[in-house]
Amino acid sequence: MAKLYFYYSTMNAGKSTALLQASYNYGERGMRTLVFTAKLDDRGGGRVHSRIGLSQDARHFLPGANLFDEVSAAHRESALSCVLIDESQFLEPAQVQQLARVVDELKVPVLCYGLRTDFRGQLFPGSAQLLAWADNLVELKTICHCGRKATMVVRVGANGAVEREGAQVEIGGNERYEPLCRHHFVQAMQQGRTET
Repeated sequence: MAKLYFYYSTMNAGKSTALLQASYNYGERGMRTLVFTAKLDDRGGGRVHSRIGLSQDARHFLPGANLFDEVSAAHRESALSCVLIDESQFLEPAQVQQLARVVDELKVPVLCYGLRTDFRGQLFPGSAQLLAWADNLVELKTICHCGRKATMVVRVGANGAVEREGAQVEIGGNERYEPLCRHHFVQAMQQGRTET
């Protein structure tokens, strides 16, 4: 039975690696996948990249795009076994509902991988909709510098100061974001710096 999955975590938990592994597993069995990533994150140039060096071609999803229509067209062309979405926190709530239609009407599983919260500890709109609509929620884990499970992330400026305000979306990697446990997240937001 097809389901809508949301694999969520903070930064550096291996979300893209897990997506690429899932796509590889389908392909190894002769099954076709369709992989999407956010156009907003243009670092990959139309590919999903993992920190460990794996990558795969992907379609970009854009604001306002109807993902049900895109997936339906691809499925008619050649049957899909799975749809995989990287950077799913950038989905619009309507797009999450379109992906649910892919599951319910086309009977194709959809696996979404993304961040749950931003650098202020607030849900991304796409993540909030996935938490509400997904059939299965799976937390991928990484660790804080203290060894506890990291569930939050802070954005750090060039001077090492923790940023408390700014646009919700700013593309960056390890140079801008640090995964922390809730305790160290609160501490960093209060003190304006992270401890290592």
